[in-house]
Amino acid sequence: CPGCKISGGVSNIAFSFRGNDAVRRAFHSAFLHHACKAGMDMGIVNADHCIHDVYEKIDKELLEYVEEVLLNRCSNATERILEYAATLEPKSTPTNVRKKGVAAAAEGAGEKATSWRDLPVSERLAHSLIKGIDEFVVKDTEEARQGAERPLYVIEGPLMDGMNQVGDLFGAGKMFLPQVIKSARVMKKAVAHLIPFMEEEKAARLAAGGAADERSDAGTFLIATVKGDVHDIGKNIVAVVLGCNNYRVVDIGVMCPWQKILDRAVEEKADIIGLSGLITPSLDEMVTVAKEMEKRGMKQPLLVGGATTSRMHTAVKVAPQYTNTVIHVLDASRAVPVCQALLDEKKREDFEADVREQYQELREDFYASLEDRKYLTLGDAQAKRPSVDWKLAANLPHKPALLGTRVFKDFPIEDVVRAIDWNPFFQVWQLRGRYPNRGYPKIFKDETVGEEAKRLFDEANAMLQMFIAKKRLQLHGIVGIYPANAVGDDIEVYEDEARGAKKCTFYSLRQQAEKDTDEPYMALSDFVAPKETGVADYLGMFVVSAGFGLDEVTAEYKEQNDDYSYIMAEALADRLAEAFAEVLHEKMRKEDWGYSKDEDFSTEDLLKVKYQGIRPAPGYPSQPDHTEKSTMWDLMSVKEEIGVELTESLAMLPAASVSGLVFGGKCSQYFTVGKITDDQVKSYAERKGMPLKEAERWLATMLAYEP
Repeated sequence: CPGCKISGGVSNIAFSFRGNDAVRRAFHSAFLHHACKAGMDMGIVNADHCIHDVYEKIDKELLEYVEEVLLNRCSNATERILEYAATLEPKSTPTNVRKKGVAAAAEGAGEKATSWRDLPVSERLAHSLIKGIDEFVVKDTEEARQGAERPLYVIEGPLMDGMNQVGDLFGAGKMFLPQVIKSARVMKKAVAHLIPFMEEEKAARLAAGGAADERSDAGTFLIATVKGDVHDIGKNIVAVVLGCNNYRVVDIGVMCPWQKILDRAVEEKADIIGLSGLITPSLDEMVTVAKEMEKRGMKQPLLVGGATTSRMHTAVKVAPQYTNTVIHVLDASRAVPVCQALLDEKKREDFEADVREQYQELREDFYASLEDRKYLTLGDAQAKRPSVDWKLAANLPHKPALLGTRVFKDFPIEDVVRAIDWNPFFQVWQLRGRYPNRGYPKIFKDETVGEEAKRLFDEANAMLQMFIAKKRLQLHGIVGIYPANAVGDDIEVYEDEARGAKKCTFYSLRQQAEKDTDEPYMALSDFVAPKETGVADYLGMFVVSAGFGLDEVTAEYKEQNDDYSYIMAEALADRLAEAFAEVLHEKMRKEDWGYSKDEDFSTEDLLKVKYQGIRPAPGYPSQPDHTEKSTMWDLMSVKEEIGVELTESLAMLPAASVSGLVFGGKCSQYFTVGKITDDQVKSYAERKGMPLKEAERWLATMLAYEP
């Protein structure tokens, strides 16, 4: 109506984030910015819940998530902001955080380095746990045992008191994951000292006709990495954090079939079952576990987590298979409150009802999005492939110096360290700086996590130097370059330059989700000269591993109850594998393929992909099909040459391994295939000679339809 003014209740926009002021302020300020420009005259909002600086001062990453919601930019905006907001939980200490004994004393300024040794033994144990000091723990534990009626009372008393303080401080953001895992190392050494005395006491009690002790833990949590998957860093971290919170954790390892998981759950009388997985085929295995739990009539809550898992997949694919509770857990810090709620009789019913309601809403959103999204047919998408003039001098492929393979055995670690990307390393340890100190090396300047990040970094480098000096890890790799040309959406690899005899074919997938612009619809085959052009092109590939010798290293740390060093070794092996891939890719560009002989990039520029060419990995966004690894393994005789194997789910073994195809053309770029429709899946299955149902299983996470 003419003359009307517009007023908005701005505070309602982010009411669900009450308590998380960083997110609320960003929502309110971003909304005001856009709404005022669009004509809003007045807003009702708590001034304390706005950013007092200008819109441009909002943290850029947070702003991206916020505006995805406000402007409805993507279908999974809600899930993305919820997961991101969970990393910005308030850092102030809640009133229920205990600060007693040495926890309070340790915060006092001017405390002398050794003055805590004069405290009572219970407080010395607490101090050792909170500070991760294992130097005196056996001596102090023995002193406590001699003063206690039973060895068990030392665990239930001073040790658990200390670990409760650790859990409270971690939950309040006053301790960080590396410190918690050091605390667990101290706890395990204390318990290991007490176990022989407890076993002796138990044997005497049973001999006298007595009964075994009743359980005194918070509950039994059985955790496993599912069949076909060998990645376990995240699982190990969850196990340690839960153990620190008085849960009895039964870790049954990696590559666990559903039968083993469920049988052990019954045998161990598990209260909760946790599944972990990194590669996409693990998602299907988690669905199988849920189905089999339903068939057996099991009642335990099922928790799922890992890099490829999500709340959406859990809600849509896993939860409907099991009558009882299924929950996606984002990381180790979320596992504890979830387990506490599930095992608390007063909270469990409401908590489970809330989860079911949330997951029902997610399912409804998912199926609605399938109807809303628009896709091109495969033929139309192919017609809009990138246009490249392959006869143009700038686009002509460079003839490689190497045709065939080159093997690297025992590659020097010291030649790889320079290429380590430290940002994922800090992510493993859940250390995240705030803007502008988010990434390495700026994270060291962060007021909250900077000191701990620097300490972790220094200890990581000390372990790297140990690996080098004692040759504890072996790095093996292989690269290959072959004559190749594109045929449709696929890439033919030839025996030789005559290009008459075909060795194998790599199959690619094309984008189909409709775009708002005139951008092309890409597939990896677009980056290789089509056969009909007569232009001689090439395809590279590589497999590297930094995992040889790692099992022996981690076994030693396990024997010493040293979870911190065990997880550190695994995390560093993963970083070394990625860095090794970076170094060999550089060698390919400068030496083996030689199309970029004069490049001279800093490590920072290498990690920003400033160079020409790409190295997409099978199972990742540009080629989501893990089965393409099998072709690579056969072509280069990978297992025979460097010992890296593939599991039945096509995970690489050792786990600290990386593989990928290498494209050298100037037109090559990373992209995400995204969701695809049934016409492309049928075509893909036919071209590969694979049954349609099998193709749908391997491509399950990217189907734009229900098979």
